[in-house]
Amino acid sequence: MLKGKKVPASKKKALIEGGYDGKTVVLGVTGSIAAYKIANLASMLVKKHANVHVIMTENACNFINPITFETLTGNKCLVDTFDRNFQFNVEHVSLAKLADIFLVAPASADVIGKIANGIADDMLTTTIMACKCPKLISPAMNTNMFTNPIVQDNLKKLEHYGYEIIQPDSGYLACGDTGSGKMPSEQVLLNYILRTIAKDKDMTGIKLTVTAGPTREKLDPVRFLSNNSTGKMGYAIAKMAMLRGADVTLISGKVSLEPVPFVKMVDIVSAEDMYNAVIKSAKDADIIIKAAAVADYRPSDVSDEKIKKKDGDMSIPLERTKDIIGTLGSSKRDGLFLCGFSMETEHMLDNSKVKLTKKNLDMIVANNVEVAGAGFGTDTNVVTVITKDAVEELPMMSKEEVADALLDRIMKARQ
Repeated sequence: MLKGKKVPASKKKALIEGGYDGKTVVLGVTGSIAAYKIANLASMLVKKHANVHVIMTENACNFINPITFETLTGNKCLVDTFDRNFQFNVEHVSLAKLADIFLVAPASADVIGKIANGIADDMLTTTIMACKCPKLISPAMNTNMFTNPIVQDNLKKLEHYGYEIIQPDSGYLACGDTGSGKMPSEQVLLNYILRTIAKDKDMTGIKLTVTAGPTREKLDPVRFLSNNSTGKMGYAIAKMAMLRGADVTLISGKVSLEPVPFVKMVDIVSAEDMYNAVIKSAKDADIIIKAAAVADYRPSDVSDEKIKKKDGDMSIPLERTKDIIGTLGSSKRDGLFLCGFSMETEHMLDNSKVKLTKKNLDMIVANNVEVAGAGFGTDTNVVTVITKDAVEELPMMSKEEVADALLDRIMKARQ
């Protein structure tokens, strides 16, 4: 990032998620009605500052004009292997060397069969044969074609050779049938690309459990006690860890956020649910990050019927919930890294240091909900990272930036 220059918001977000600048994405488009969707995917990638190249089969040109892709990407759309009016001397080899990832979508049965059996007779198949980068295939075709044993054998053969197959959705198809064979949405395809190229995979092989969101403690069939947690911080941690290659389990209370792709989602409601889910996940976890806002107390008695309004005041007897992080800390095994969160309104550092020691944590992330840009519901956070040896105050950042910074420090501490 250049000093003294203001970075556009879209580019800054791309840099947070991962270094798309300089990444080359090659999209292979084959003859399918779903080809038109790839124009939107190309646009989404360009907005993330990726260098996008599109290769089309001749049949794909019957569904969408190459000029569309050229306009969106700023690069020549390749169709003819022997096109002499192009900047590279040997186009398919040069582009194959540039590619950081190659996605064929929609992938027809014809092109799947060619690639699986080593047939390279056009620009798309010759280029993908020369690529050493990760290669993704997104089949899109009639249900009967997709389930045909020959097509299935070809897909298995591609998986054997290291290709990743993106399974199609089920639904109403252009041919009028209903079943599997529908190409996934552009966002799903984008997620696959980002998972592959967005970040260095320094967390590969690490099992990480993160908690997020609030808990709800039932009072009666209508009411419950809860808090204002939106889960944004925990979800950001899960996303960034996934992009860095970790095997992520996200244990979440009730929130209004979309599930994080490529992570194991465990939905819970109460503090008791959260306790059981975390203890189960902790058995083989390498890192546990407790970002959820778990209730400290719950109603002692839960009414089977709605509690009726009466004259005068009402008091609700409460009892302590189980101490999840305390339980983990008291029986922490070697190799397990425990990171807790501490949200305070006063004496933040003193209270957090006490919690760090008392709960036997390796790290605690403290923030003050009364500081602007921190706390519940915001897209930013202001945190202080506390270990037994250091206290580090981080500037206000987006929650994804905070997540990445925390993971950096956890990985360094585990060395």
